[in-house]
Amino acid sequence: MDIEVVSDEENPMLHRRDVRFQVTHDEASPSRLSVRDSLAAKLNKDAEEVVVHSIDTKFGMRKSLGYAKVYDTPEAAADVEQEYMLDRNKIGDEDGEADEEVEA
Repeated sequence: MDIEVVSDEENPMLHRRDVRFQVTHDEASPSRLSVRDSLAAKLNKDAEEVVVHSIDTKFGMRKSLGYAKVYDTPEAAADVEQEYMLDRNKIGDEDGEADEEVEA
């Protein structure tokens, strides 16, 4: 899997960058988590700081276009992003499960 950043825009008010990217893959469409990990590695960021919002693959194509938000810290991501997006990207799972057990 090869990732190419198409556009990268700063968003200082929300402590993040908005990144559009293209993924070239040999097999089936890549999973959200594998794309997140590869994009984080390419941008020299921690995987907890990258939230992949969408990956669009056209039928029969080996290229996918995607959109991600790259935060300065995992805490900034948790403050801004909606819960379902954090769940899809597996951000804060260990912390969230521990808090639920303590509260119960």
